[in-house]
Amino acid sequence: MNIEVNTVKFWEEDAVAHEENCFSEKAKQVALGIKMSDECVFAELGVEGDPWGITSREKRIEYNKRYNDKAEKILGRRLLKEEYPTEDMIFPKIKRIGDVFGGRYERGEKTGEWLHGSVSTPDGLEKLLNQVDKLDLREFMLPDNWEQEKKRIYETYGLKPAPIRHIRGPVTHAMSIYGIENLVYLGYDEPDLFARFSSTILRVILDMGKIMDVEAGYEIGKAPTGFSFADDNCCLLTADLYEQFGYPVLEGVFEYYCPGENDRRYQHSDSEMDHLLPILAKVNLTGCNFGPTVLVEEIRKYMPKTCIDGCLAPFTFMNNNTEDIIAEVKRDCEAIKRTKTRGLNVYTAGSINNGSSLESLKAVMLAICQYGQY
Repeated sequence: MNIEVNTVKFWEEDAVAHEENCFSEKAKQVALGIKMSDECVFAELGVEGDPWGITSREKRIEYNKRYNDKAEKILGRRLLKEEYPTEDMIFPKIKRIGDVFGGRYERGEKTGEWLHGSVSTPDGLEKLLNQVDKLDLREFMLPDNWEQEKKRIYETYGLKPAPIRHIRGPVTHAMSIYGIENLVYLGYDEPDLFARFSSTILRVILDMGKIMDVEAGYEIGKAPTGFSFADDNCCLLTADLYEQFGYPVLEGVFEYYCPGENDRRYQHSDSEMDHLLPILAKVNLTGCNFGPTVLVEEIRKYMPKTCIDGCLAPFTFMNNNTEDIIAEVKRDCEAIKRTKTRGLNVYTAGSINNGSSLESLKAVMLAICQYGQY
């Protein structure tokens, strides 16, 4: 199919569509959230590499520039960043929440990073939580050369460490550390330990965040607002178990970091978790990105003020079938208009994978032009 889009006009209208968290009454069309990803350069350019692996800074800049040259011709816009810090500008690695709970991060070839668990029995979990309770978190998190490197990087480049405003969601984290079935059984068999596991995760997230706020130069309570979670495994808990385990973590973190009406409160869960929508609605999400079976009208029923990043299936986008892509975007655009609200930001319901082409993004833009006009 020969697709023609007035890209200059499209991007002008898209800028307006993103105002007021994509709810602006001035918007003439739904917003476009897909800006591709670094993964996509390999298939688009026909170059070798591991999309989930490590690419050298020099190659990354080269590939992204070549990709952007192509994107500019097809879509009228450069999409990927072209500036990356040198090794000398990067802060030493700090320990993450998986490390705190005894897990082990491992990067596999063409599989990305995985968090391996540390315990698998209630007794083991109780001992682990006791250890976490006694941990000097700051001393554990920060490497021996932290102060020296933090001072050097700031004095040389004017850079400060980044605060923590995004983290693995509580259910996904717990299932990685303790096991999927184990966590479910724990909820029924050991409800007190189940609740303690949840409250410990909440405390650790807040304590880690406060430590890094200070390291970034902010006073406690005066740091930037907003927080987001990536919790794909939340779908594996029943609504009752999620309300006991996952919800208190979101509630506590959002209450501390984003209590304001317009503060960013975001949940990514690219899974079939529509049974959790009534519970997630209670934390007043300002943005969400759910699985491809959790559609616009169902989300809007529970979350009237939430910007919906979705709901194009990632594999539909990656398979590059123009008709299928247009059909799904049309479905979502027409759905948001039926709700008589705004707040749709057309995005994949999950990751933007290598193999997703620039021509497929052009098809999304065409669908918005044809079906996404308010």
